[in-house]
Amino acid sequence: MNEFLASNEWYWRLARTIVQGVLGVVIANIDLIMGWCVLDPSVRGLVVALVMAVLSPIMAALGGGDEDIVIPKGGANRGA
Repeated sequence: MNEFLASNEWYWRLARTIVQGVLGVVIANIDLIMGWCVLDPSVRGLVVALVMAVLSPIMAALGGGDEDIVIPKGGANRGA
């Protein structure tokens, strides 16, 4: 699972993109699957995009391993 989430090989990146797309489509069509509400068809594309936008950082955080996040001190990026 760690290789799936953290590897930068082309086939693992492709697999992650496919999984995110499938999950986005399933969640966007949950109203048809469950039959308890109706979404406007124009909203479905937005739902897929939002799901993929949320899944990308979650999958990156899960596959990050032991990397430490370093925040520079002293305002190095303030601009002049």
